[in-house]
Amino acid sequence: MPEISRDEVAHLADLARIDLSDAELDHLAPQLAKILESVASISAAVSDDVPATSHPIPLTNVFREDVVTPGLTAEEALAMAPATDQQRFSVPRILGDEQ
Repeated sequence: MPEISRDEVAHLADLARIDLSDAELDHLAPQLAKILESVASISAAVSDDVPATSHPIPLTNVFREDVVTPGLTAEEALAMAPATDQQRFSVPRILGDEQ
């Protein structure tokens, strides 16, 4: 089991700018050692004959085909607008002159 000392935990906490009490340091040292042990066991399971994967199940593109379709003309888009100005939607001003 990888060992991590209380002083090493205190040093890491100092680097991370985390203020830990003596009780917290005593409590965290064994927990961090357990985390290091878990990481070491995973690293030991890695072998060269198993390819690295980003996802365990192969993914396929679920998006539709990118097909160009005709869109609305400016007149069609503005047909139901309450107000227009030079082929644009006209909306009430919401900002004053304080810009």
